[in-house]
Amino acid sequence: MTAPLTPPHQPQPHDPWQDPPSGSHAVPGGEKPEASERRAELRQGAVIAALLTVAGVALGLLWLLLAPRVPLVSDETAVFLKNSEGEQAIGADGTFVLLALAFGLVSAVAVFLFRRRGGIPLVVGLALGGLLGSLLAWGIGTWFGPTSDVVAHAKEVGQGVTFDAPLELHAVGAAILAWPIAAMIVHLGLTALFGPRDPEPEWGVPYGEPPTAAPDPSAPPAPAGPASAFGPGPVGPDPEHGGTPGQPPERS
Repeated sequence: MTAPLTPPHQPQPHDPWQDPPSGSHAVPGGEKPEASERRAELRQGAVIAALLTVAGVALGLLWLLLAPRVPLVSDETAVFLKNSEGEQAIGADGTFVLLALAFGLVSAVAVFLFRRRGGIPLVVGLALGGLLGSLLAWGIGTWFGPTSDVVAHAKEVGQGVTFDAPLELHAVGAAILAWPIAAMIVHLGLTALFGPRDPEPEWGVPYGEPPTAAPDPSAPPAPAGPASAFGPGPVGPDPEHGGTPGQPPERS
């Protein structure tokens, strides 16, 4: 006996099952669809973050226009509140938070309508843009609002004259995070309710088991084959050997 020329662990040469199908070879320099789609999502997320940051200018102007003013008055010695029981300072924070929540709602709806499938880059761009937009709005409101030099302003207007206090945020953390948190929550809810659904997996035949076809009732019955070597003998008598039914023929 001679050993086989090809080891058992190596495929046979020119095996049609080992050759790749025609037209399925990889194209050099080609880009996978997943990579291109991921780059498109990153670009879209960056654009959304930039647009929301610019929208912070509108938030700052609206806050400057709608926020209540805190009246101050000065005498010869100090500057104090004209109405010590007023709630204008809290109203300024509340106005900013309500406007930020409204901007978060509108931006989340706009991003969802722009791309219903969502994606991590879009959510990150939405949150980052809302955060930067809130910071920009805060800066615009304090910059273009009443001056922060209260003493110089009091000397300028004169003694006993009412003037506005600087526009400030006392609850800075809650006010700045209102926009991005509202945007992410609304976008998550819209995606969960109205976003596209992934197709359900089809449960096929388990791997390694061939599919079994149901018997056809209209097909004719298969002819009976020869009896097994270990089974019973022929049903009728054997005319050649003179055997009896159910017993093997006698040997001479």
